[in-house]
Amino acid sequence: MEAPQYVAARVQQALAEDGRTHELGIRVDIRGDQLFLRGQVSGTGQRERLAQVAHEAAPELHLHNEIRVVEASEPGEDERLD
Repeated sequence: MEAPQYVAARVQQALAEDGRTHELGIRVDIRGDQLFLRGQVSGTGQRERLAQVAHEAAPELHLHNEIRVVEASEPGEDERLD
């Protein structure tokens, strides 16, 4: 059985390097046979792609996708510094 930190590192690397995701800011936690993805992305499509890539990297684990989708809002008025 592979040590949890190695599995987490493998999943993290897959999320960073896979052409579908290229995501560096996602936290990967392994607890027993459970894999948790945590972080924020700007769309549900990206959230689903991350889950897919993580599952492919560690298909033996039960995936919990806890990634939150934050809507990218329009930038507000510029702050003025006088």
